[in-house]
Amino acid sequence: MDLVRETPNHFSLPRRISRLSELAYNLWWVWNPGAQRLFTHIDRTLWEKVYHNPVAFLRRVERPSLNAATNDRYFLELYDQVMRDFDRYMSAEDTWYRRNYPSKQNQLIAYFSFEFGLHESLPVYAGGLGVLSGDHLKEASDMGLPLVGMGFYYTQGYFSQRITEDGWQETRNLELKFDDLPVTLLTRPDGTPLMVSVTLAGRKVFARVLQVQVGRVPLYLLDTDVDANNPADRMLTARLYSSDHEVRISQEMLLGIGGVRALHELGYQPTVWHMNEGHSAFLTVQRMREMVMAGMGFEEAMEQVRKTNVFTTHTPVPAGNDEFALWLIDKYLSHVWEDLKIDRERFVDLGRNMQEWGETFSMPVLALHLSGKANAVSELHGKVSRTMWHKLWPDRKVEDVPIGHITNGVHASTWMARRLQILFDRYLGADWRENIDDPDMWAMIENIPDAELWAVRRHLKNKLVSYAIERARSQWVGGGFHPVQVVAGGVLLEPYSLTLGFARRFATYKRANLIMRDLDRFIRIVTNETRPVQVIFAGKAHPADEPGKMLIQQVYRAVKDSRSGGRLVFLEDYDMNLARLLVQGVDVWVNTPRRPNEASGTSGMKAAMNGTLNFSVLDGWWREGYNGNNGWAIGSDVDYSDPEQQDAADALSLYETLENEIIPLYYNNRSSDGLPHGWIERIKESIRTLVPQFSTRRMLKEYMSQAYLPAMDASESLLQTAANPVKTKEG
Repeated sequence: MDLVRETPNHFSLPRRISRLSELAYNLWWVWNPGAQRLFTHIDRTLWEKVYHNPVAFLRRVERPSLNAATNDRYFLELYDQVMRDFDRYMSAEDTWYRRNYPSKQNQLIAYFSFEFGLHESLPVYAGGLGVLSGDHLKEASDMGLPLVGMGFYYTQGYFSQRITEDGWQETRNLELKFDDLPVTLLTRPDGTPLMVSVTLAGRKVFARVLQVQVGRVPLYLLDTDVDANNPADRMLTARLYSSDHEVRISQEMLLGIGGVRALHELGYQPTVWHMNEGHSAFLTVQRMREMVMAGMGFEEAMEQVRKTNVFTTHTPVPAGNDEFALWLIDKYLSHVWEDLKIDRERFVDLGRNMQEWGETFSMPVLALHLSGKANAVSELHGKVSRTMWHKLWPDRKVEDVPIGHITNGVHASTWMARRLQILFDRYLGADWRENIDDPDMWAMIENIPDAELWAVRRHLKNKLVSYAIERARSQWVGGGFHPVQVVAGGVLLEPYSLTLGFARRFATYKRANLIMRDLDRFIRIVTNETRPVQVIFAGKAHPADEPGKMLIQQVYRAVKDSRSGGRLVFLEDYDMNLARLLVQGVDVWVNTPRRPNEASGTSGMKAAMNGTLNFSVLDGWWREGYNGNNGWAIGSDVDYSDPEQQDAADALSLYETLENEIIPLYYNNRSSDGLPHGWIERIKESIRTLVPQFSTRRMLKEYMSQAYLPAMDASESLLQTAANPVKTKEG
C-alpha cells in the first residue's frame, strides 16, 4: 500500500540547515551526541527548556538564532559532518546482518512490546521493560536487522511524580502534545488516516497507526484516541498498565490482534514474531485465525504459528504474570474461537492456568504453548522459569522444560557518557562500538592512564551533583516546596564524598529500605566526618501499589531525618534523563532485590558501562557478571526460605562490605598524585569484564542464533512446503 507519513510540522528553516527537521524525526539523534550538539549550539537554554526534544525545539526556536547558526562556521562544519554520518548510517549496505546472513535478506522480524523507552522526550514507557525494548530497537538498527516494532502511543504517557513533605507519592498524568513529538501519522493516498479495528465485547474499536523512526527501524504505535470511538474506548491507549482487568484485556487484544492487522495493512509479512513479555500473546491467536479463515485446519495453523513465534518472559513470580478470569475470555473472545472453528474448551486450553482458587487464562501460558522458542532474561531466571512452568510439561524433567535464557544487555551509545566515549575513541580505536562484545578488545582498557579515567569520573559526578542542586534551587524559587523537600532534593550534595545510587521501580521485593534496616548504623556510616557517604534514591511506585508507595515514604522519612546531615537524597520523577545522570555520576550502584525475584535488571549494566561500580545481591545479571574483583556482592549465592532471615543476612553483609571494603578502598591509600589507584583498578576491571558481556550487541547476536534464525529457517521451510504441497489420494 502506498502510505504517506504525515508530520504535523513543516518547519520554516534556512535552506542551508533545512535537514534539521529530518534529523528531529529520526531518533538516531538520541544515541549520537554530535546530532544533539547541533541543537544545543543553536540555543542551549531552549534545548533544556523543551527537555531535549528536537521537534519541540524547532517549533519554538527564534529565527535570529537559526540565522546566526547559518553564519557560524563551526556549526556548519558540525552540521555537515552529522548529516554525512546520518546518510552513511541510513544507506549502509555493509551491516552486521548483511555480512553474516546474506541468504536471509528477505526475512522480517516483528517485535511486539507493551512499552518502548527510547528517550525522555517520548514518555510512552514505565520502566525497565520499556527501556529494554527501546535498546533492542536501537541495536537492531545499528546491526541492520530487518525488524519492525509494534506498541502503543499512550496519549497521557506515564505519570509524573511529586513527593509530598511527608513522603507520599503524588501522581499527575499530562496529555502528550502530538505536535511536539517525533511521531508521524500514516495516511492512505486519499488522505484518511490508516486505521485498524478490533472487536471488543461486541463493539468495534478503531486505532490509528503512528510511526516513530528509530534509526533504520520503524516503530509503529496504535492509538485509539480517534473520533470513531466512544469516549471510554478513546481512553484505552491513554495510560500504561491499567489495574482494570477489562481495560487490560482490551489493550492486549488491541496490541496482539490489532498489531498483526496493522502490519499487514502496512504491507509487511513478518517471518518471525517476537513477543516481549506476554502482553502481546493474542498475536498468536490472530495469526492462527487468519490461516484458518483462509482454509487451513486449526492444528496445522497452530503448528505453523508456533514454529515462527519467539517469546521472552521477564517475570520470575507467578503473581506478576497477566492472566484473566474465564468470564472475561467468554465476554471478549467468543467470536475468536468461532473463527478458529474450535470450541470454548479447546480455546481456553491454549492459556489455561490451574490456580489454587480455580482456573484462569494466562498470557504467558498462551505464549509458551504457541512459541517455538522461549527464553528467560538471565541464567538464574531461566532456572526459575523452568521450575515455575514445569507444570505445562509434566512428563519432562525440570531441566528439559523448553525455556532457555538470553541475558539482557544495554545499548552502549545510549547509556555511555559522551566524555567516556571520547576517551575510548582515543585508546581503543574508532571502531570499538562495532566490536563492543569482543573481550579481547577491552583488554586495551589498561592503556588508559588512571588520571584521564579518573578525570572523566569526577566530571560525571560533578555533573550529577550540579544537576541535583540546580533542580532543588529551581523548585525552591518556583514555590510550593517546603525547606525539608529542598534538602531532600539534594541541595547539600557535594562532589567529593563517596556517592551511592539506588534508582528503580519501588516494589517491595526490590527492598529499597534494606540499606536502612539498622538506621542508626546507617546514619553513622553516612555522617562519618573523615569518610562521608552520600546515597541518592530515585524511583516511582505504580499508582495502585500501596506497599510500594509506603516504601517510598519509609525511605523519604530517613532522607529527611536531620541526623543524616543532608547526605541522603531522594530525586523525584525518575525518568530516562535522570537515569543517565545517575548511572554515569554515582560511584557505586546499589541493588538489593530479594533473590530470586530479579529476572535480570539492566540499570547496573548501564552503571558498569560508565565506570560506576556495582554493589548488588547475586541475582539476575549480577550473578553472571560478578567475578570478585569488578564490584561487590551483597550476601551469598544462596536462597533463603525465610524472607526475614534473608533480609537480616543481606543487611549485615551490606554494612560490613561497605564499612570494611568499599569505603576504605575509596578513601584510603591514595598516592602522592591524589588518585585512588586501587579504586580505578577496580573500575577498569569492571569495564573490561562487564561491557562486552552485557551489551545489546551480544544480546542481539544471541537472539539471532538461538531464536530468530531457527524461526527464519522454519518460515522458509513452511513457504517451500506451501509452494510444493504433498499430493495425497482423494477421499
